[in-house]
Amino acid sequence: MIKIDAIHLREINMPLAYPFETSFGLTTGRRILLVELESDGLTAWGECVAGEHPYFSEETIDTAWIITETELAPRLLDAELSGGGSCPQLFRQVRGHRMAKAAVENAVWDLKAQIEKRSLAELLGGTRSVISCGVSIGIQPSVEQLMDKIAIELDVGYQRIKLKCKPGWDTNIFEAVRARWPEITLSCDANSAYHRRDFDHIADWEQFNLLMIEQPLWYDDFYFHATLQKRLKTAICLDESIRNRRDALAAIALESCRIINIKVGRVGGFSEAIAVHNAAAERGVPVWCGGMLETGIGRSHNIALSSLPNFSLPGDVSASRRYWTEDIITPGVSVSKKGEIAVPTSVGSGYKVERDRIERLTVRRQTLRPKARVTV
Repeated sequence: MIKIDAIHLREINMPLAYPFETSFGLTTGRRILLVELESDGLTAWGECVAGEHPYFSEETIDTAWIITETELAPRLLDAELSGGGSCPQLFRQVRGHRMAKAAVENAVWDLKAQIEKRSLAELLGGTRSVISCGVSIGIQPSVEQLMDKIAIELDVGYQRIKLKCKPGWDTNIFEAVRARWPEITLSCDANSAYHRRDFDHIADWEQFNLLMIEQPLWYDDFYFHATLQKRLKTAICLDESIRNRRDALAAIALESCRIINIKVGRVGGFSEAIAVHNAAAERGVPVWCGGMLETGIGRSHNIALSSLPNFSLPGDVSASRRYWTEDIITPGVSVSKKGEIAVPTSVGSGYKVERDRIERLTVRRQTLRPKARVTV
């Protein structure tokens, strides 16, 4: 059984190497909540992917901090766990707050891997030795700058280009990209920027041979996505709408999508991410791993998750240097010329967390220790 001796919460502030713009707005830096667990001489880390504002989801770094400090951490400190899979039951009384839960639970999975002297990927059930990588390119100041960025990423070797889009930055952009690169694997991500009145406009994108159209409509919708999917040959991929296995089952049954993006933070941790993966695999629906501007800690967890067998499409788990001048892990995540990342086989996540760097970036901290314990 696992007993947690201490939980350390840290907020770090990290500037992005390059600004990243979506339909939500422009991001130039991240406030990030890190969770560090101590247990019997071992240390494990989790990363909360909640943003600074409640735009992608209802959560923010500040709500995640409060919930972790006042609800999740006390439950974890008072428990004896068999592993990360115990966390959903332990946290069941707390509704929502999936990104906060994921940060804590994922650290427990990492800890369990260290205790068992196994790689995190192996513990999760991963079967892939390498994962295929795509890249997400934000909205650019000009078409010319977008083309330059795409050329750079293709030269690096990324297997799929995903373009962030919004009304006014869509059809003409796809047309320009396809005119220059007619054969590349291309997709788009709207982050819920469109509405029912835009169906005809979206249907016009069929001409661009997109791999998928990601979350074009409301973040909490299945019905209108199903209505739109019936009009399209192009696959709709759902992201924000899929919060758990039940949502995945509903979306598949309603034919709201043909592809699912699994973000481990969005669904509440590795346990639920595996459940979504399995539900999709059983029904022949491919999945891929999305990104949330993670540091190397969250990125290493995405790599481990992406090693599961149904992650058959290139994900957004790209190289550290695309986002950070200096990451908080070593080695930084790198992508081969084939557009692949090798899945670590060493114990735990396979990357070293650089504590000195984290300390330099820390602007807030809190340490919690146990009072009583229950077995779960």
